[in-house]
Amino acid sequence: MFRRASRLLARTTTASTWRRSRAFSTDVPATPAQDPNFIDSWKKVIPNLDPPKTPASFMTPRPVTPSSIPSKITVNFVLPYASELSSKEVDMVIVPATTGQMGVLPGHVPTIAELKPGILSVHEGNDVTKYFLSSGFALIHANSVADIIAVEAVPVDRIDPGLVQKGLAEFTQKLGSAITDLEKAEAQIGIDVHSAMNSAITG
Repeated sequence: MFRRASRLLARTTTASTWRRSRAFSTDVPATPAQDPNFIDSWKKVIPNLDPPKTPASFMTPRPVTPSSIPSKITVNFVLPYASELSSKEVDMVIVPATTGQMGVLPGHVPTIAELKPGILSVHEGNDVTKYFLSSGFALIHANSVADIIAVEAVPVDRIDPGLVQKGLAEFTQKLGSAITDLEKAEAQIGIDVHSAMNSAITG
């Protein structure tokens, strides 16, 4: 029993040491470096062919994390069919994370947040642009860049209140008459999205 406990402790210590020695993604150099040992070994075995390229060879180098916090945050806001914002420098964005409304300022800690139906607010000086999102993810990087990926989005001022109320009534009726779990889940999703749209346009 004591031997088993000592083995477990040794494994835990080794695992924790390994985790501490691993580099985080923010510690990885911006420019991918090739392994010189691999290149030398490749040239010894196959001198007439160039070494194979790795996935990192086809990726754009990661921007360097600034030493001081910038005054603006750079936002990329994309949908499956369009790019709403590309490298747009703004003062702040507020995203509808599943854990609640999350404000993102320059110098924000690196974060990956799942998004729920709600409002994305883009603050640029005194101007605030609002979009309604259905779902998606927000990736906040250490270099004050925010990538926001949404499944569907529309400016709040383009939402028709009458259609929202109609859709909410239809999905509420569907939930009442749903029999299978799938029908109930689909109706509940419709209610959640239309309720969030209703809250977005009313205030």
